[in-house]
Amino acid sequence: MALDPQLLEILACPDTHHAPLNYDAQAQTLTCTECGRIFEVRDDVPVLLLDEARGRAESS
Repeated sequence: MALDPQLLEILACPDTHHAPLNYDAQAQTLTCTECGRIFEVRDDVPVLLLDEARGRAESS
């Protein structure tokens, strides 16, 4: 099951800039368009915790 498109429209980075997020359905991640943090989607639930985000250059 994929994330609801209406939910994707309102999701934003939890950092102070609140930039939009790009969803990668295959990787099950959301990437901030401003800071590049990568947030995982687990069991169709976005995990938007700054402490659990990965940087753009990190690999999993």
